[in-house]
Amino acid sequence: MHEFDDTIAAIATAPGAAGLAVLRVSGARALEIADGVFHGRGTLAAAAGHTLHHGWAVWPGAAGSAENPAGPIVDEVVAALFRAPHSYTREDVVELSCHGGALNAARLLDALIAAGARLARPGEFTLRAFLSGRLDLAQAEAVADLIHAETESARELALSQLSGALSGRLATIEERLADAAAEVEARVDFAEDVGGIEVPAHVVEAVSDVDASLAALLDGSDWSRAIREGARVPLVGRPNAGKSSLFNALLGQERAIVTQLPGTTRDRVSEAIEIAGVRVTLSDTAGLRDPSDEIEAIGVERTHAAIADCRVALWVVDGSTAPAEADRTIARALEGKRVLVALNKCDLPRAARLDSLESWRSAEPRRVVAVSATQGSGIDSLRDALAELIGAGIGDAGGLALAASNPRHIEALGRARAALARARDVASAGAPGEIVALELRDALGAIGEVTGRGVGDDLLDRIFSRFCIGK
Repeated sequence: MHEFDDTIAAIATAPGAAGLAVLRVSGARALEIADGVFHGRGTLAAAAGHTLHHGWAVWPGAAGSAENPAGPIVDEVVAALFRAPHSYTREDVVELSCHGGALNAARLLDALIAAGARLARPGEFTLRAFLSGRLDLAQAEAVADLIHAETESARELALSQLSGALSGRLATIEERLADAAAEVEARVDFAEDVGGIEVPAHVVEAVSDVDASLAALLDGSDWSRAIREGARVPLVGRPNAGKSSLFNALLGQERAIVTQLPGTTRDRVSEAIEIAGVRVTLSDTAGLRDPSDEIEAIGVERTHAAIADCRVALWVVDGSTAPAEADRTIARALEGKRVLVALNKCDLPRAARLDSLESWRSAEPRRVVAVSATQGSGIDSLRDALAELIGAGIGDAGGLALAASNPRHIEALGRARAALARARDVASAGAPGEIVALELRDALGAIGEVTGRGVGDDLLDRIFSRFCIGK
């Protein structure tokens, strides 16, 4: 499926008004097609790589005039030339910079397609870079992560993985595991020469060391995944618990409407803040109770949808009133989630007991923090506790760049660890080396999926279809 004998083109910059727009052309005919549009002092085909050329883009094949003998002008452009294999795709690449604006860029793209290029599919330039061996699959996916990074921590994580930090660690792990598998297979093939097919203790120890290395990559995965993807945290609780006030206090601005009337919040109000390098989208939701009308019923339904969609929830409890059965209902709704309890209104006489809240294990709160949304007390502690719940501080912070952050990588490395565990178990039970070798090869295959070794076209299509066109 992925045999590229054609030449592709696409707009590489975001649409809209801007000083410049860049169009990229890549493929065996990139220079020929670009020359069909570009007119300067000389042809691009005769120019050296890594050079810039000023000229005019004209409509290919159109008749010229006395004023414009080369043909109708599309725009004034600068052409950047990159000859294979010294380009992003390792093919011949031409990048044309024109004036910004949707109309200019679209017209220049139309001219390139008229000259013989094909419109690139989403992610096709990076797919070609992967298939040519310039990037492995983990690095290619980091390109998309870098483009979509919304915090400095997310940008640094993507850059680290784009530079090959994770891939390098995995290559070392693969080499050690391949050596262990090769020794087991050699003992099977030459049992008479080595005195049996049992797996020696030092191989089992090597497998354990590999497993420990994979565990280290997964230790910080909750945090690194949150940095990569962000986190959605709904504020849930009974009406008048102070959810909207706490929402505003965390944002540092009056975003949600606050009144003394229960049921004021009818729909979700969401805003993003940054906590510990993570883009956290907070959602103020309708209070959970038996709704009084159809509109409130819709709001309550959307609150339940927000709970179902999140991994972390902020449960706001009115500390000035005793816990009610409605709170137990909320606890059951939060079952299986990571829950932080904000014991609000701590500036008022306290009626809710911390130990009673902590005893409601169906919600499994990691921590209860006393706050006053109206007075602003406890807000910093609440932020710190929320960061912990998201995963900050789990694993070696210095090795965060090496932590698996992509869900696909996390799942594959988890399968690799499961195969290693089976290999150790059967080896310890004295099973034949063939069984151990099969498990080790399964582990190697799972690790290889991260960097792209042996992956199929279907997986590549799913991954690169999420990229933007032009990258």
